[in-house]
Amino acid sequence: MAKASKAPASFETALAQLEDIIQAMESGDMPLETALGSYKQGIELIKFCQTKLADAEQQLKILENNELKPLELSNGQ
Repeated sequence: MAKASKAPASFETALAQLEDIIQAMESGDMPLETALGSYKQGIELIKFCQTKLADAEQQLKILENNELKPLELSNGQ
């Protein structure tokens, strides 16, 4: 299941791959060596997702004049 280290196309792709790894590892049917490779790949995916989220947060700060404001949802929209 472990693949070569290639950056995912998007945050959503990385998240889906991470969910697949978790499901496969939770099944308990994975050989140890494969599990270790999958764990390593999962760590790389987590780092990728954390970077994407930090980038998005930085963009929001810039858009909001360096102030991260709480999201206000209005009813009816």
